[in-house]
Amino acid sequence: LANFGYNRDGKKGKKQIVIVFLTDDQGYPISVQVFAGNTSDCKTFDEQIKKIKSRFNCDKVVVVGDRGMIKTAGIDSLTKEKFNFISAITKNQIETLLNNDIIQLEMFHEELAEVEYEKVRYVLRRNPVRLKEIRENRFSKLISLTQYIKEKNEYLNKHKKANPEIALKHAIKKSMNLIIHKWVNISIKDRNIILEINEKEKQKIEKLDGCYCLKTDLTKQEAAKEIIHSRYKDLAKVEWAFRTMKSKFLEMRGIFVVKEKRTRAHVFNVMLGYMLY
Repeated sequence: LANFGYNRDGKKGKKQIVIVFLTDDQGYPISVQVFAGNTSDCKTFDEQIKKIKSRFNCDKVVVVGDRGMIKTAGIDSLTKEKFNFISAITKNQIETLLNNDIIQLEMFHEELAEVEYEKVRYVLRRNPVRLKEIRENRFSKLISLTQYIKEKNEYLNKHKKANPEIALKHAIKKSMNLIIHKWVNISIKDRNIILEINEKEKQKIEKLDGCYCLKTDLTKQEAAKEIIHSRYKDLAKVEWAFRTMKSKFLEMRGIFVVKEKRTRAHVFNVMLGYMLY
């Protein structure tokens, strides 16, 4: 089952297996399934829909998944089985809705807002805690870059033969590693590296700080926006389950078996352990 595939932890050059974990709305395990490490999300998602329909014999189900899991193909599969979905959209998709005047920036505040467009409901919110975290993180990155440039300038002043162009390249690379290069300008003047903030670009980037947008095909009669929001936030229970199962407490990783059948058995036993836990 081990193979190279998209690694969610950002670890390169490592083989993996793909584990799909289903829970009910309380976070209680329903099913676990193991796939080869190079299996795409679309394939694993379709398998779960078939399982819910045929093996569990469900007629009315709302599947909740994050923006990376429930995509257009997945929504089509759900619609085909007359299932419903709750998911989220990306920042680029939020921008598209804003540009098309389907939603307005003023709608993002601490209280939930809602818009319906082409039989899809969008539930919007700006999380003030996340807003603060993002802006504090951005500020700390700017402080880090400022300190780095200060050290480079001190070095250039002490070493007259040092090449300022090389120092400039290092400073630009540092800004790119910190992912703040889009709203800072770095240049050289009289052997000194100058850092300037592009306020216009910075404001454009931070306008959606703390904002998120959920989408669903459930009608208002089937579920209020508060329920939509609450069910999506319940995905944290699935994430917590995965962390518990992968940790030293239940030790899903590392996997010291080789055969496919034994790998599946190992993962299944870990899920049973989690059910007891």
